[in-house]
Amino acid sequence: QVQLVESGGGSVQAGGSLRLSCAASGNTGSVRRMTWFRQAPGKEREAVATIYTVSDVTRYADSVKGRFTISRDSDKNTMYLQMNDLKPEDTSMYYCAARGVSSDVWDNVLAYSIWGRGTQVTVSS
Repeated sequence: QVQLVESGGGSVQAGGSLRLSCAASGNTGSVRRMTWFRQAPGKEREAVATIYTVSDVTRYADSVKGRFTISRDSDKNTMYLQMNDLKPEDTSMYYCAARGVSSDVWDNVLAYSIWGRGTQVTVSS
């Protein structure tokens, strides 16, 4: 079993920055992919960024490329999302997710069985 806990959300003005953290505990050695998702009220949950833990290869949604950076500290079992140049449309609940399957498909919500409870990010104009 793996447990995930997000932190670091908050309220910022447009153009500001935040760093989200996702702390993993339990059988973390079984995790192969960790991904940040977000969900705004009335919208579907969407993938933001992912990191493959075997190689640290990362991928991003087009909407955040150049502004967000995903990373991880394997010693701390923690994944991060550095968010710069935030926009009002980035306002969402942000969730981290993990899975033990090695697959290139990273943006499908249904492919993840391990989820955190989320952290709220609010960006004002």
